[in-house]
Amino acid sequence: MIALAAFRLAAYVRSHRVFQALLLTLALLAILNGSRAPRGAEASVLADGAVLLVPILAWAARSLLDTEPDRQREMSAIQVGGRGREVASGLLAAFATCAGFAALGLLWALLLGMTGAPPPGLLPAGVVLYAISALTGTALGALTSRAILPSPAVSIMALLLGFLAMLLLSATSLYWLTVPLISWMKAANTGALLGLFPQLAAISLGWCLIGLTAYAWLRRRR
Repeated sequence: MIALAAFRLAAYVRSHRVFQALLLTLALLAILNGSRAPRGAEASVLADGAVLLVPILAWAARSLLDTEPDRQREMSAIQVGGRGREVASGLLAAFATCAGFAALGLLWALLLGMTGAPPPGLLPAGVVLYAISALTGTALGALTSRAILPSPAVSIMALLLGFLAMLLLSATSLYWLTVPLISWMKAANTGALLGLFPQLAAISLGWCLIGLTAYAWLRRRR
């Protein structure tokens, strides 16, 4: 399974699809962190970057999963001993890709987006927040990949609408019905990020796991 995940990562890089997500990531980070935020705004810098990276991470995960032709995917399932292992290897490769881009976003925010070092406790929370962002992007990208939505137009629209639905729903009192992206940003802007962190992290992780489970269930015969 690990070997297949590495093979898919290598294929993603060799196909040059990785540069699509990389260029989008660099453009977004350059805009977000065009000037250093003043002292006291470190939480906002981290949360805004993590949230706005989600659609790009989803695009990256979707592109990686779509790199392998359908017939090759069937052969991979046979070679690794079943559909479950094939699905798991794809998700592992997709998450590794998203984690790499998320790490780039976190480092950029720390080095170029802040005036000073983040206060105690904020850096570990930021690392977890970017990991949740990578997991959210993986789930959204997987659910809109070709194996689930064969039409490229429908797939792209579903990805964008899925992200917008997260934003709109998480801006309401029903934020717990989705990954609470706007709630993360609000908590950071009001200085309540660390206090609300356990609650928001639990909701986010729960919905990510539901999304990944749904993808695995839909892939049983695909």
